Amino acid sequence: MNIYYFDGAGFSTKSSIPYGWQPVASTYEIPCKRSEGINVLGFMSRKNQSHFHSVEGSVTSAEVITAFDQFATKYALEQLETQVPCLVILDNASVHHSKAVKARLNDWAKQGVSLHFLPAYSPELNLIEILWRKIKYQWLPMTAYKDRPTMKETVLEILQNFGKKYTITFG
Repeated sequence: MNIYYFDGAGFSTKSSIPYGWQPVASTYEIPCKRSEGINVLGFMSRKNQSHFHSVEGSVTSAEVITAFDQFATKYALEQLETQVPCLVILDNASVHHSKAVKARLNDWAKQGVSLHFLPAYSPELNLIEILWRKIKYQWLPMTAYKDRPTMKETVLEILQNFGKKYTITFG
């Protein structure tokens, strides 16, 4: 069985850098300003295989369904060749448990994609959280915080190159 981890993350020009290093007697600054960010819904495997769906504005059940529809359609083609089903592990966010999402579970299962919900308050069990942390605190350059278009372009470039230029090694 192939296992993927699903969750969403938000990225904005409001810095999420908790601290940084700089040469003595020099100061680096990131201007802080409010802006609409980019939200990303993602599927990630331990083999750095992934599928991402970017969202303008708030993440709703409809956006979660769209992301799962796209992933399940893509995975169904893979399953035709491999005959290996897929299990998607996700947390208990309210948009993941909506009636609309639950109504689609059988459709996705027919495409070889089943869902498993983690226990409440256990984000450490969802490995995609490692990806979001790597992007925000290691891979996202300070220049990305310049403005919203730059942030969006940089985040999408990182996601497009995840598994190639950007990888995570799981033990």
